[in-house]
Amino acid sequence: MLYGIVAATTALLLAAVLAALLRAPALRLGLLDRRQRQRRVPLSGGVAVVLATCLVAAAGDRTGFAPLGEGMGALLAAGAGAAALGLVADAWRLKTRFLLVGTAVAAACVVPYGDTGVPAGVAAAGWIACVTLAFRALDHADGVAGTVGVVTAFGVAACAAAEVMDGLAVLLSVLAAALTGFLMHNWPPARVALGGCGAMFTGFLLAAAAVTTRAGQDAVTGAGVLFALTAVAVADAALVVLTRRTAGRPLLRRGPDHLAHRLRRLGLTPVGVTVGVGTAAFAGVLTGTLVHTGLLGAGAVLWVAGGVTAVVLVLWRVRARVPGQGRGGSDARASREARAGREARAGREARTGRAAGVHREVSPRPRPRFRRQPVALVRPPREPVESPLRASRRTESPQVSGSLRVRNG
Repeated sequence: MLYGIVAATTALLLAAVLAALLRAPALRLGLLDRRQRQRRVPLSGGVAVVLATCLVAAAGDRTGFAPLGEGMGALLAAGAGAAALGLVADAWRLKTRFLLVGTAVAAACVVPYGDTGVPAGVAAAGWIACVTLAFRALDHADGVAGTVGVVTAFGVAACAAAEVMDGLAVLLSVLAAALTGFLMHNWPPARVALGGCGAMFTGFLLAAAAVTTRAGQDAVTGAGVLFALTAVAVADAALVVLTRRTAGRPLLRRGPDHLAHRLRRLGLTPVGVTVGVGTAAFAGVLTGTLVHTGLLGAGAVLWVAGGVTAVVLVLWRVRARVPGQGRGGSDARASREARAGREARAGREARTGRAAGVHREVSPRPRPRFRRQPVALVRPPREPVESPLRASRRTESPQVSGSLRVRNG
């Protein structure tokens, strides 16, 4: 227990220091994300979380101070591979389908097929890949992805501890501590962001650890527990898919239609959004943990499913404008597209009218008339008129009395 506390404290401090040190290089390299189009947020927080987690976990396992156990090295390596994919996506805008395929391949390498079976193992690998990308999508607002990651990591660590998987519990505790150190710089207003690197690393480790914890148990209850542990990420993904499908927009095009964006439209502050999303994540994780340990029945997961459905349907109806949205937002883009459509429709109507022989008589444009400006009369300058009193004073000569001249002489 003491070893785990020391490892978690080390990861927290190391992640906080690395997030501060890597901010300047990220700004210099242009590894940035725009929040509300007014400020540039460097995507260096994810690199700090990955380095802190991997270094502390590897050092603890190598020295025997906090051993991870069998299979945790492969899990950590697969998570690092997912983080590398996210870093490439941050730097060069890698397409989402490549991220999905790469993450699924990494997940297929860590699924315990001996406990789950091949069909369930393949389904688990696909679920891990989807949850990883859902966590990447959660990094759309300050503090949201980090808060959800910390709460979920503690919940999955509790499930692992209940199954006497001490190495997995230690690894998740180190991850939660590293995310807490990152949140020191990511709390609204954020100075650094998690980015695809840290978000995919976090989502992959959490999803893979949850699958490993539930392996070999009832499949239906396990599916409910996995859903409850990742309820917020699932709700955000469902809201985005529903919104873009009904609006006829591409699924992979970014836009202000995520969970935090909708809550901001309802009037919540950035801190209020982070706290509200964190509270919802805590409720889902607590339910999943209690169901996993047997303290609650499997039917409790239905309450989580009902809550997620209600939240998605309510927020889907929100149609207000995003606060602080600039000229490049979706509202401005929609107005430009509508104006372009009206102009194109007017042009088609004009061409159709000409083809049908309908000619409109156009009156000639009147020529501008130029008026001759009157020439200003040049008047000679007037001579100054001098007053008679001043003229008389100028002609008078001063007279000085003789006595005065002798006295002064």
